[in-house]
Amino acid sequence: MKEEKAPSENNSGLMVEGERVMLVDNRQRRYLIKLAHGDEFHSHSGVIAHDEIIGTPEGTEYRTGSNARFVGLRPTINDHVLKMPRGAQVIYPKDLGPILVLADITPGDRVFESGVGSGALSTVLLRAGAVVTGYEIREDFAATAQSNVSMFLGPNILDSYEIKLRDAYEEHDDSGFDRAVLDLPEPWRVVPHLEGSLRTGGILVAYNPSIIQVQAFRKQLSQGPWALVETVEVLHRTWHVEGNAVRPDHRMVAHTGFLTHARLIAS
Repeated sequence: MKEEKAPSENNSGLMVEGERVMLVDNRQRRYLIKLAHGDEFHSHSGVIAHDEIIGTPEGTEYRTGSNARFVGLRPTINDHVLKMPRGAQVIYPKDLGPILVLADITPGDRVFESGVGSGALSTVLLRAGAVVTGYEIREDFAATAQSNVSMFLGPNILDSYEIKLRDAYEEHDDSGFDRAVLDLPEPWRVVPHLEGSLRTGGILVAYNPSIIQVQAFRKQLSQGPWALVETVEVLHRTWHVEGNAVRPDHRMVAHTGFLTHARLIAS
């Protein structure tokens, strides 16, 4: 079996066998494929042989037998998150970026994460240079997360990614974390443990879909050594721009979740 390649592992500039490539048609529909000699991409518009793509530069145009046009590009992390296999619901890109900023992730930061779900958040943390320790109670979710992380960043990234099959709600003995990022139903139950494992000045960020969850989380934070607590919501609206027709799109990505962040201070 040909080894799968991550974008970061291909320095040739040309698309190679084993690499994942995104084909985009004229209607901006995106298809993620893994290149293999002899394989074909099939769509309602026709067929493109993988051998036509292998060895060509990113951004090349390909045509099917019916003259339908596709462009080949390497997937971005946004594409990866939206197209990757899922074991659990993912945090969407509109929230992943703000989480990186609110948590102030820098290379070498030791990050506590729970739960890891399908690995979307883990992927962006690791790509930013963090060393991640994830707590996950479901073995199948942990396996999916590791597979998705490796698929996009390459197998070597797993040296910086450890998943423990543990319950974050229970007391843990891991310590020395610079940051903590939580995506679980009851983050307030993890807070007392983080007060001993997160360094002073460290940052905690939690993602929660419900404002009731946020309310309980904020109440717990108010009872401990936490400062600069803030809850935000990110809304994402695209615009239609075509000649003189300029207006907001009729649909937008509104509520997905709330982001609450806080700094641990000396007690």
